[in-house]
Amino acid sequence: MELLARIAKDRIGVLIGKSGESKLEIENAAQCTLHIDSETGEVHAKWSDESDPIIRIKMPDVIRAIGRGMSPSRAMTLLNDDVHLKMYDIREWVGRQPNQIKRMRGRIIGRNGRIRELIEELSGVELVVYRSTVVVVGDIDSLTIGSAALERVLAGAEHGTVLKFLETERRRQRIERQTLAMHEERQSATSSGFDALVPGLAAARERRNERRFKASQVDPEDPEAVSEMMELAEDESINWEEE
Repeated sequence: MELLARIAKDRIGVLIGKSGESKLEIENAAQCTLHIDSETGEVHAKWSDESDPIIRIKMPDVIRAIGRGMSPSRAMTLLNDDVHLKMYDIREWVGRQPNQIKRMRGRIIGRNGRIRELIEELSGVELVVYRSTVVVVGDIDSLTIGSAALERVLAGAEHGTVLKFLETERRRQRIERQTLAMHEERQSATSSGFDALVPGLAAARERRNERRFKASQVDPEDPEAVSEMMELAEDESINWEEE
């Protein structure tokens, strides 16, 4: 059997679920049998021959997420290829004094949970605050933004500054997605038009663009290349005057 993780005793019941439903659901999804030690909180898995190697890698995160306050149904989304987990220990920022940990939990959650809701809404992650830990779950893009926002809160940044950062990052991602979609649309239109009539034309054009891009790059550590780049052509000149 493989040790997946160790969880708090008060989370064992959540992992098992009513009449063992949660445990059974996880076992069916992961093609394994879970063995839970009620004394130590250790969770082991006995894998079947049909189990997916990727799921075997991701299963410890599922158990850790449940152990740190996430519901089993939400934690199971971590079995998807594009969903990942990051976990933070508040004590690394504020120390081990209970009142400081409580204060930081309050900063992350906000009044009536509003700050946590805004971070989740603007970044696309899910945050779970449990004791001295914070679990962040999402895809790569949302996890990058959500984690950065959480780290700013942990470091003492004002809530307004963090929310402005999130809004800026969400806007930037939206523009990047639109740009990518437009590029893919143009590529598709080109390949479905004239390129389709000339075999190999699209590939040749792509290789030409790559050569142009590489040729336009100058190594800043190469004095001769930099000097050559800075030379003026015969029809170029520099004019300047003081204001």
